[in-house]
Amino acid sequence: MKNIFYYETKLGKIGIAEDGKGITDLYLAEKLSSEDMHIEETPLIKETAKQLQEYLLGQRIEFDVPLSLNGTEFQKLVWNELKDVPYGKTYSYKELAQKIGKPTAARAVGMANNKNPILIIIPCHRIIGADGSLVGYAAGLEIKKQLLDMENNN
Repeated sequence: MKNIFYYETKLGKIGIAEDGKGITDLYLAEKLSSEDMHIEETPLIKETAKQLQEYLLGQRIEFDVPLSLNGTEFQKLVWNELKDVPYGKTYSYKELAQKIGKPTAARAVGMANNKNPILIIIPCHRIIGADGSLVGYAAGLEIKKQLLDMENNN
């Protein structure tokens, strides 16, 4: 059974969920249903919210909470590589595909990026189009731009 709790942030209401082993989801609240979840602020969720607030205030560049990833092996490969994209830096889908050793898989990387359940902590917002354009973000392009601008300004 997952636990979930909601917090107000400068990005709006965010839901953070965990399964007793690690964080499973982090979304803007309207994207994350609490159906089949217990609404409870566990110590792990509380620590994740604290680290998220520090990040949003420009006081943190990395997260150190355990994650519990649920996806295909390819998705997990992409998500784990995303965690290594440095704060304030962007990669294209093609560059990310090359980094995981699958240089022709840019489109598949984009699909895995799209399925990332733990926004911000797994920084899929740092992946942009080959031409430098902001493309695809589950929380919307305005939030993606806000996160990238914040990181570039710190």
